[in-house]
Amino acid sequence: MTTVSDQSLQNKSQHGFAPLAIARIKGAQRANQIAIYLIYAAIFAFMVFGTIASIKAFHDNQLLYQLFYNLPYVLVALTIPITIYDALVIYRYRLNQPSMIAMSIGVSTVILLGGLLFADTAWLGLSCWLGVAFLFKVSFKRFFNFLDAEEAEIAEEV
Repeated sequence: MTTVSDQSLQNKSQHGFAPLAIARIKGAQRANQIAIYLIYAAIFAFMVFGTIASIKAFHDNQLLYQLFYNLPYVLVALTIPITIYDALVIYRYRLNQPSMIAMSIGVSTVILLGGLLFADTAWLGLSCWLGVAFLFKVSFKRFFNFLDAEEAEIAEEV
């Protein structure tokens, strides 16, 4: 038995997506935007602290060197759980092909773990995670552009 509130939610669905689903997708899109901001912060930290650390007066400063070397890694590593959450939302609502999601997450994980275990480096694996966040950004944008285009078509028909 459905209640009045359940019926009103069903009537307000957009193209087969419940309002709760759209809200969850928008939340994942906002989380992905935070991940992208962290990536930009990592690039900025790498450039700024790398430039300062290369100046002869600061050449022996260990704090600047550690900020130059480790801060970008930490900032990009913080995006990994956010990106995995986004992947689960994208997979759940089929916003992208499952094989593409699995490949992007799988390749990034294998390269990161392989680099850490066998090459004692993380830069290549973390650079793969950069691409995954931007791939998901495009998936979210395509989905909401699709919803906007459908709403525009319905408005034109009326």
